[in-house]
Amino acid sequence: MQGLFIIISAPSGGGKDAVIAKLVKRIPNSSRLVTTTSRAPRPGDKEGVNYYFVSLDEFKKKIADGEFIEYNFFAGNYYGTEKKILNQFLSKNKVIFSTTEVNGKHNLDKLKVKNIGVFLMPESVEILKERIERRGGTTPEAIKERLNLAEKEIAESKDYQYHLINKEGALEETEDKIEEIVKKELAKLE
Repeated sequence: MQGLFIIISAPSGGGKDAVIAKLVKRIPNSSRLVTTTSRAPRPGDKEGVNYYFVSLDEFKKKIADGEFIEYNFFAGNYYGTEKKILNQFLSKNKVIFSTTEVNGKHNLDKLKVKNIGVFLMPESVEILKERIERRGGTTPEAIKERLNLAEKEIAESKDYQYHLINKEGALEETEDKIEEIVKKELAKLE
């Protein structure tokens, strides 16, 4: 059996990375899909754990060589899912979590890549702004751009199977809900 591919999307600062980090510890035989980016690592980022970091030229070469199943340009950088990496993860794990964003999910859907979409909604734009600011490494202009994009992503997430509000200070509640979704979706495969 091939693994269950769960896409957890959220606006920038929406908590998707924190949720997935906890879920892979809670759910047996699960892993976070590591995607590729042209952006520079942030403080604390680890190669092969958070992303595979490549130069802009390397990313463009991978695009030209057809190595991505999906990719997008966001906030001045490329992000994408490499075909070979996705297949490796799906063959080795029962559940794969990915932080693919809305356009990436739509591209996967068009390519008929089976996935379950969970969209994490912020309680409010103000709380989302505070989360982005706390994370650091972002200019006021970039924060404004990310908030504008957040509104667009929320509007475009209607085709996700699940929508959850990721409440400030209630990360465990969000994790519990997603764990229940995973159990329900795994039961459908048996």
